[in-house]
Amino acid sequence: MTTVSGSCDVLVVGGGINGAGIARDAAGRGLRTVLCEQHDLASHTSSASTKLVHGGLRYLEFYDFGLVRKSLQEREVVLASAPHLSWPLRFVLPHDSHLRPAWMIRAGLFLYDHLARRRNLPASKTIDLRTHPAGKPLETHYRKGFEYSDGWVDDARLVVANAIDALERGAEVLTRTACVGLQPDGAQWIATLRATDGRERTLRARLVVNAAGPWVADFLDRCTPKPARHHPRMIRGSHIVVRKLFDHEFAYIFQAPDGRIVFALPYEGDFTLIGTTESEYTGDLAQPAIVAAEQAYLLEMANRYFQRDLGVNDVVWTFAGLRPLLAASMDDPKSVTRDYVIDFDRSGPPLLSVYGGKLTTYRKLAETVVDMLAPALGNASGAWTAAAPLPGGDLPDADFEGFLAQMGARYDWLVPALLHRYARAYGTRMDRMLAGCTTVADLGEEVLPGLYAQEIHYLRAAEFARTAQDVLYRRSKLGVHLAAGSEKVLDEWLSQH
Repeated sequence: MTTVSGSCDVLVVGGGINGAGIARDAAGRGLRTVLCEQHDLASHTSSASTKLVHGGLRYLEFYDFGLVRKSLQEREVVLASAPHLSWPLRFVLPHDSHLRPAWMIRAGLFLYDHLARRRNLPASKTIDLRTHPAGKPLETHYRKGFEYSDGWVDDARLVVANAIDALERGAEVLTRTACVGLQPDGAQWIATLRATDGRERTLRARLVVNAAGPWVADFLDRCTPKPARHHPRMIRGSHIVVRKLFDHEFAYIFQAPDGRIVFALPYEGDFTLIGTTESEYTGDLAQPAIVAAEQAYLLEMANRYFQRDLGVNDVVWTFAGLRPLLAASMDDPKSVTRDYVIDFDRSGPPLLSVYGGKLTTYRKLAETVVDMLAPALGNASGAWTAAAPLPGGDLPDADFEGFLAQMGARYDWLVPALLHRYARAYGTRMDRMLAGCTTVADLGEEVLPGLYAQEIHYLRAAEFARTAQDVLYRRSKLGVHLAAGSEKVLDEWLSQH
């Protein structure tokens, strides 16, 4: 007879943005919630996005107005809930008359401006690239362009913020813990959870949410008595990072001759992020690395628009993630909607699976999921997350610059670059991270340039970080700035502390 070591109302499998958002919403409604993630939070798709909160301008071409409207509405919610992690960004679209006529672009941007209410974001406009700051780095034959608003977000930290909020609202958050088996027991599930050290525990759950991202069907087929009813095909989105190609604050959206679009974004102060690709993937779900053809495609697109020609040697970092898209709608990968599909199986103990979704609409997806499952659990609490700031996001008037000035006065001993990074990463939680520190010496050992023991201890204690990868590429992006071998140095330090 199996010995069950605990119970919960909702077990959420998968610690990406969807799973963390669902766990947060459920815990906030008083449901006893457990979130388990086989690796680190946001260690796959949710840290490999293009870092945008946006409506999806190109989806207008496929008449996906519902998704664009929902995404534009949620863009406002994300920007308001985490003003330290997300902020408005103005995009410049150089006009290439060979690809789309100007009237079509203007009509699309008019729709984009008006499909949902804009609180603080300025409307689109036509610009002269010969005089606009964004025109300077471009090839001189691009003379006309369009400027519009969207937003930027630190994707991995957004996931962590949701997981922290879930924890503080009563959820149990288990990283590096896989759900390796689900067995029905009357009206409930018996879940077997296995940590990376091999230790197992069992848990009784009234309802299970499968938010395993690329593993959504694999989890059902391997770990449950209910084989997946849908088997999504995987689309790999790859990105390259190069030394910065421009000094202004605008981002670019480029049209490709094949109908796709590619972004070029200011990244981490010193770099430009270029992406993304869309190619079918059939390999290891945990290792979707960029391939040479994708890298060549992104370089070709950058060279089509920028005066400075880039080669393979200019690439300082790459990353790739997988988007699970349902096979029934996969005839043309670039035209497939990124909206989500929710499969709620009530034929036995309730099991809800989430297919797809966009970073921008994660909160609405989570709200929809919990609205569906709460009545099945006898919970009548209403939706609550739309106006609730995420941990660290309760900045006065959502004003980051004002908050930064306030922190600069409070921590006048911090160098400006460190002050800015801490304020962006932690928001109002910066005070917790720096608790007890009044001088640089109080930060402890500088383990790597710009990374002190104080912050590492905080990330381990409060943000579920365990390894150098967690710290350098998900809780921060310091790894992009540091010399080769830095990850090994930090892992050795972590093992000694």
